[in-house]
Amino acid sequence: MLWDMLELRTLGSDDWPLWRELRLAALAEAPHAFGSTLDGWRGSGDREERWRARLSIPGAHRLVAFLDGLPAGMASGVPDGPERVELISMWVDPTARGQGVDDRLIRAAERWGRTRGARRLRLSVMPDNDEAAALYERNGFADTGESGKPLADGVRGERVMAKSLTPG
Repeated sequence: MLWDMLELRTLGSDDWPLWRELRLAALAEAPHAFGSTLDGWRGSGDREERWRARLSIPGAHRLVAFLDGLPAGMASGVPDGPERVELISMWVDPTARGQGVDDRLIRAAERWGRTRGARRLRLSVMPDNDEAAALYERNGFADTGESGKPLADGVRGERVMAKSLTPG
């Protein structure tokens, strides 16, 4: 099974160079998938203290997936209230897609959320990102009907999806 060659590592603030490498690659490869922009994280935004701060969100869980020893994807779980956590910054390198990396990152975020006592895991996805929405639906997420963060067009908002972390 491919998961035998897949390793997940939890990152701390000292791992900021690796997180930076993956985050910039994600923003360059899939700019349509994120609320942040590559330009916002380059130039004056590309500072060690900013990257460290991103990896130091209290209570957060930051993961990098390695496939055959190479960085292949990333995701973060962040607290979102007393019984809810949020999956953010998820991305899988195109060369690793279709190999279960995305499913494994989602399952790891679910396990982390349960250890925190969360009852729901939620996420936001861009409204036109049908591929990501299908991935999340396949993993048990459904639309919440909530209005997500407004997009730059001022008309639409992100699509909010969630799944229960409680049995049954």
